[in-house]
Amino acid sequence: MRSSFALIATAGIIALTLSGCASAPAPEAEPGNSSSAVTVKGEFGEAPRVTFPTPLAPEETQCTEIITGDDEHLAAGQMALVGLAVYNGATGEELQVTGFGGDTGEPVPLASSETTLPGLAKALSCGSVGSRVAAVVPEKDGFGPNGNQQLGIAPGESLVFVLDIQRAFLPRANGAVRLTRDGFPAVVLAPDGRPGITVPKSDPFETTEVEVLKEGSGQVVESGDSVVVHYTGVTWADGEVFDSSWEKGAPTIMTVSDGADSQAIPGFSKAIVGQKVGSQVAVVIPPSDGYGDQASGPIPANSTLFFVIDILGVV
Repeated sequence: MRSSFALIATAGIIALTLSGCASAPAPEAEPGNSSSAVTVKGEFGEAPRVTFPTPLAPEETQCTEIITGDDEHLAAGQMALVGLAVYNGATGEELQVTGFGGDTGEPVPLASSETTLPGLAKALSCGSVGSRVAAVVPEKDGFGPNGNQQLGIAPGESLVFVLDIQRAFLPRANGAVRLTRDGFPAVVLAPDGRPGITVPKSDPFETTEVEVLKEGSGQVVESGDSVVVHYTGVTWADGEVFDSSWEKGAPTIMTVSDGADSQAIPGFSKAIVGQKVGSQVAVVIPPSDGYGDQASGPIPANSTLFFVIDILGVV
């Protein structure tokens, strides 16, 4: 059985704002003869019936919006849930159909980032929620000169994608700014929402302490929910970043819970559960709610941690 195309294609998913005027995202590819030659039948959200003449071999990635969406185009790094159909553009062979419900499974989370196949990232940029997009991707934006034997793509062969963009999550927290208490690390946001953190020289709090930097108005996160988050974590001792989804170019999905099913350390879950989507929260996490007396990667044993977390959606 072939491996999931979505997994292979995405492997390598007080607040003071430095504000700037953000323009609407622009598509990173345009329609062309190749993408216009892809015929897609069927209802949005259902597995498509796709035909096209072979071989398709454009010099650049092309995309055509077959069904028009109802919002602005997806931004770079924005997480979306999609149905994804993939074909060999040289032979017409179906490689994978996933995320359309039924036998094809639940929608697939995808975001355009540095770890996403360039042609797939460009295809995502061509659509909005409600869009059905057909994209034809040449070798250079696909798997390169070596192809991908695991997926059945020989050197020089193109790819054809059909994507139904079923849902999108916030690209960054969009809640109302709130003030924080004295003694909390200072957070300054870059225009794209990436936080910069300055930890004070004082001793850290001894218990998990949460501050809401931006208060959202969306769905309340409950224990056991899978959430889409952007985050940056630093150690209190030296203020050094040890992990950041922003540096990886895309948010992540994790289950937060006060039970054993949590995919996050206890303090991280405590910061998120009960908060609203659209919020940005900051949390000081002592070792008892972090990694305790065990080191974890770049984090020394008995470390107090500080996270800034954007809550972008509940899956």
